[in-house]
Formats: sequence, C-alpha cells, structure tokens
Amino acid sequence: MKSTSISLLLVAASCCTAEAVAPLREPRPRAADHRIPTSYESAVMGRRMLALTPLGTLATVFPDDDKGSSSTQENRPAGLGGMPHGLMEYISDCEGDDQGNPTLLAITIETSFKNIAAGSNVSLAVQWTPPHPPAKRIKSASLIDRIRYYLGLLEDDNDDDEYEPVPYSAANLPRFSLLGHVELIPGGDDRSTKDKVGAELASCFVKAHPDARYWLPGSRIHESHFVRLVVEQVYWVGGFGDRAYIGWIPVEEWNKVTRAEWEAIQLPGEKAGWKEWEAAAPGVPVVPERATRAWRVQGGNNNYDL
Repeated sequence: MKSTSISLLLVAASCCTAEAVAPLREPRPRAADHRIPTSYESAVMGRRMLALTPLGTLATVFPDDDKGSSSTQENRPAGLGGMPHGLMEYISDCEGDDQGNPTLLAITIETSFKNIAAGSNVSLAVQWTPPHPPAKRIKSASLIDRIRYYLGLLEDDNDDDEYEPVPYSAANLPRFSLLGHVELIPGGDDRSTKDKVGAELASCFVKAHPDARYWLPGSRIHESHFVRLVVEQVYWVGGFGDRAYIGWIPVEEWNKVTRAEWEAIQLPGEKAGWKEWEAAAPGVPVVPERATRAWRVQGGNNNYDL
C-alpha cells in the first residue's frame, strides 16, 4: 500500500507541468508581449490616483529650535530641528490648470504648516487603495499542494471567506511621492461670489472632504488658506518590479498629462472582479509568471533605488 501511494505521488508529480496545474493559475500573455510601463504611462496612472485619492501623508521638517516661536507655543521638546514629521493630510486636485499640483487646505495652527511657514520643503506620499478587493488573490502553492490539487484532494482556496486585515497586496499596487514646496493660491481665500477662485476651490475640495466645510478660509474656528504643493520631483513605485515602473518620473511628464488621458484609464480595483496578477499599467500586457521567475533570476530590468 505504501509503495502504491508513493507511485501515485511520483506519477502526479510528473504530470504537474504548467498545463496540468493550469486551474491554479490564470492564463497570461506570452513573455515576449510583456514590457515595463514607461515613466509617462506611470505618470498618467499617478495623475488619476491624485484625482481619485483624498488622503496623503504630508512630510515636513522641524526648524531649528531658535527659529520662530512655534516651539514655545507648542511646548515642543528640544532638539527637533531637522527631524522629519509626517501626518495624514486632506488632498484634492482642484486647480483648472491641469498641472498636477495637489490642492491643500492649510490650517495655520497645524504643525505641518507651521514647519512650512518656517521654510520647510515638503513631500506628499500617496498610495492607491482599490475600492473593490480582488476576486483572485496572489497566492503561492507548494509542490505537495499542487499534487494534492491535481489528485482532486485540495480545493482552490482563492475564493475563501477568511478575514484578511488588508484584502489586497498593497506591495503590488502603485504609490508615489511628490517633492516640492507649498505656496498660496492667489485669490484662494475669496469666496465672495461663486465665480471667485476661492469659491471654486472650496466647492471642489468639499466634494472630496465634506467635513472640511467647517474650516474653510474665513471660518471662525481656524485660520486657513488654500495652497498648492508645487511639484518639483516625482518618485514612483508602480508595484512589483517585474511588471511595473519604479523610479523617478520627470516633472515635465507629470505636468504634461492631460485630464483626457487620466480619465481614459482605470486603476486596479476600480471595478469589481479584478485579479491581482493583472494589476498593471492600462494597455500594458501582464507579465507571465514564468517570465517573473526568469526576471528575478536575471536581477530584473528596472533602474530604481528602494
């Protein structure tokens, strides 16, 4: 009986070619069809992300202790000068110039904007969060599990109902960091009539952040102003390096992307039923798994520094 079981396993193992276990993997394009997205294709994705993502992490740097009075007003610990400070910030894409400079509502009492007033440059980190979880997750299977699946002894568990704290692979999804400086938007405080710059900014911003209506410019709660983050550099991580661009995007490309371009694409998970292995730049064929393994053995073909 023991020898019979071993024989069955050996026969099953010999049958476990890529074709034999195809039900565990979705069909993918040939390796020759795949390419890494260009920096401009990545910029188009990033601009869509900026338009659809309401939150980011704004990073600033504390000024030297002897600069300004914020340290005493906030009872800051000594020695914070030069230390980075990052917090969640409401963001939007509200200016009509289509340059890709994020719109922020600067509340002057906020530590981040005190640092900016003291001369800090900034970076804004944004990551894509799909509104729908993937229908098929990225999962790995051991040789024994493949054999068991081939023999009908193992169900495909991609559709199980187990709770997952993060129901998608965040590492496989795009994110970027915008580096630059913050400046006031001329006329951003003027909401006297609907056609004023401040009124148009407020209308756009409140659509993404309804609660922000309580601290718009002119509020009696907090002093605030609409500002723009003027993008000077863009660093992009599109996902896994075997299928996504990772590296710097020229700011000229970021600024050049038109609304028509980013409106014409969809990001992974915007529609239900997507599969994680298919998360790639729109219009770019997905890398086959065999090519993924070969790419890793060869050391990859992206020029990036993580």
